[in-house]
Amino acid sequence: MPAPPAANPQSSGRAALAFSCVGHLYAHLFEPIFYIAALVLPAELGLPYGEVLALIVAGKLLYGLLAPVAGWLGDRWSTVGMMAVYFLGLGGAAVLVGLADGPATLAAALALVGLFGAIYHPVGINWLLRNAVDRGKAIGVNGVFGGIGPAVAGLVAGGLIEAFGWRAAFVVPGLAVLLTGAVFLLVLARGWVVETRIDRVLVPPASRGDTVRAGLVLSLTMLCGGLVYQATQPALPKLFAERLGDGAGIGEAAAAVSAVYLAAGLTQVLAGHLADRFPAKWVYLLAYLGQVPLLALCAWAAGLPLVLAATLAVAFNMAAIPAENLLLARYTPARWRGTAFGMKFVLSFGVSGLAVPLVSLLHGATGGFAVLFWLMAAAALVVVAAALALPGEKKAASPEGWRPSPEGRR
Repeated sequence: MPAPPAANPQSSGRAALAFSCVGHLYAHLFEPIFYIAALVLPAELGLPYGEVLALIVAGKLLYGLLAPVAGWLGDRWSTVGMMAVYFLGLGGAAVLVGLADGPATLAAALALVGLFGAIYHPVGINWLLRNAVDRGKAIGVNGVFGGIGPAVAGLVAGGLIEAFGWRAAFVVPGLAVLLTGAVFLLVLARGWVVETRIDRVLVPPASRGDTVRAGLVLSLTMLCGGLVYQATQPALPKLFAERLGDGAGIGEAAAAVSAVYLAAGLTQVLAGHLADRFPAKWVYLLAYLGQVPLLALCAWAAGLPLVLAATLAVAFNMAAIPAENLLLARYTPARWRGTAFGMKFVLSFGVSGLAVPLVSLLHGATGGFAVLFWLMAAAALVVVAAALALPGEKKAASPEGWRPSPEGRR
């Protein structure tokens, strides 16, 4: 039987963008679902709120710590193969969360969600960058889907928990991810997506000195920025439940979280466009500068002002992502890019995964979230100061077209 014809680079690139975007949505779906489910799980499991939050810590650490391994496998084996493993593994793990019968099995299933979820960012973002022409715009569009993930999570979790219970909030989206994996396998078998080992737009390599300097600076900024992002997600549902008024229940808190992440996620398209047109260093720096006063405002605001401040703070946080990814890609050799993105997510999702116990600890010790948000404002200020030390960017011409060589495909 003859093999199906391979897709041309343009159509394969469009398919890569589509699946990468859907995959990004899934990558940010299940953690916020858990944080909303955590509002009802204390009564279900007979555990205090802080101990319920602790059930996801192992999964969060695996989500970050295994990212370099996933990136290395994508670099050395196959990006599309790793994406197939991602869809099927993540979907199956989410279903297992919904079937868990106690705290131990729930923590184990959440660890599997973290294990398979670790694949997306180092593999999916690298896959996207290889196939993109306007990289900032592509990362911005992709980032919108990442931002939609928590927004969808709020709607899905809030509705399914109130209608069918917390288990449905994991089983139903888990089945959707499994279905996506099956479709992805079909697309691969048909030859509509092909693997490529070269970039559609080639950028001259940075100097060794600039690479080392940028690597050191970005290590610090990604750690601090990841801490802000990772602490915000578990804090917002409880923060809104406490400060939106006496009538705020699970549905209202979940809806507010959805509104925040949906509105904020849309800013990444604009941010990606700006990162294509202006030096990514300054887009990155200004995005974090905007977060400082907004996070400080979240420390004491309540009601609608709190929702507005939280929306803008998350919007600026997400606006930094396209510029950060472009900076990392700029100062990393293409053959090691997946591994480099994996190291990024060790910092932003692994080490910063300590944000979850930090949220629990500070809330338990202070009875609120004021100290937490002041700490996040300070972390954002550290990013601003460090980003000033990033190398200046030099504009370079890129080839107009892309012609894959035989060794560029697998």
